[in-house]
Amino acid sequence: MHGKPGKGAALADVYTASEAKLFSRVRSGLAAGLRRLWGNGWPVIQTAVAASVAYFLATFALGIQQSFYAPIAAVVCLSLTLGEPWRRVLLVTIGVTLGLGIASLIVLVIGIGTAQMGIVVALAMGAAVLLSGRTLLVNQAAISAILVVVLQPPQQSGFSPDRFLDALVGGGVALAINYLFPADPERMVQRAARPFFAKLVCALEEVAAALEDSDLDRAEGALSQARGIDEQVSELRDTLTAGRETARYSPIRRRELGHLQHYADAADRLDLVARGVRSLARSAVDAARHGSPASGSLSETVLDLSRAVRALGDYLAHPSDPEVVRRGALDAADKATTLLKEHAQDLDTSVIVGQIRTTIVDLLISTGMDQTQALHALEENAGRPSESG
Repeated sequence: MHGKPGKGAALADVYTASEAKLFSRVRSGLAAGLRRLWGNGWPVIQTAVAASVAYFLATFALGIQQSFYAPIAAVVCLSLTLGEPWRRVLLVTIGVTLGLGIASLIVLVIGIGTAQMGIVVALAMGAAVLLSGRTLLVNQAAISAILVVVLQPPQQSGFSPDRFLDALVGGGVALAINYLFPADPERMVQRAARPFFAKLVCALEEVAAALEDSDLDRAEGALSQARGIDEQVSELRDTLTAGRETARYSPIRRRELGHLQHYADAADRLDLVARGVRSLARSAVDAARHGSPASGSLSETVLDLSRAVRALGDYLAHPSDPEVVRRGALDAADKATTLLKEHAQDLDTSVIVGQIRTTIVDLLISTGMDQTQALHALEENAGRPSESG
């Protein structure tokens, strides 16, 4: 008799725990969605306004009946400007116009049907490939051709320039809005840089923890994290290119070029920093596998390196005195070189210390030093590796 209530209570606890877990997931998903909405609120408003303005101009200013190419072209073109150079907007506009022109001519000659659909798409894509070969241009030409075949009334056999004007109005509105009211390039770049530095720091912290405990599984997990940073590097580069182009051609964003230049100057070295962290994680796997005697001490040095990387991210986001970054990086180099003196015969320690020093040189160059200055600062503060042997 007493067993059943106890069993029921246990099931109730299970359901309660499951409900709490489900609620936590829903809440986390909602919070993430709200953050995405907040981060992309301006582009959504910008695109909606562009579609409305394009439709208004095409319908009421030019008198185009049933205007749908103008708002479509505005949405497609403007959505590409969120993180893409403005030249691609021109490519899309050209692709839309090209597809419309070819499809209209083919429909005028051979009419509408299943075979005609394949013909107009092939010809539109072929012409786009001959013109440029850019994927966006080719795709937009094909889509525009499809719209003509699907939406062209069979009884309408005359050729009308309205579709060209419709598409050009949409592309023109998108270009004008992107020129006068662009997305914030500084925020775009900072948003792309934030996860890059967060993943670098997280990978280094995992490397430090793996070295501290000589934990092979954790070291392999850190290596897996470090390998995943390449995608963030590529995204940061693309966003930086787009942000600088936006700032260069928009009068209200031109003042942001100076800040974006800090990121541009550091971009190549940030790629090398990411590679250095990946190499460091790979060496930590070997050290954990071999049970390196210096693993515990190396853990503190890697943590110092992670703090220097975090400081570099803060410096690039809010440029000020780079001395905080440099001092932290050089202190980590000094500790690493001291360890090399104590464990000169341990190959794993030598490799890890060498990679820490190399990564620190890249960090120093990211703060504005040149190669000679960075090497001189490293040797002055931490000595040369040969002095440790």
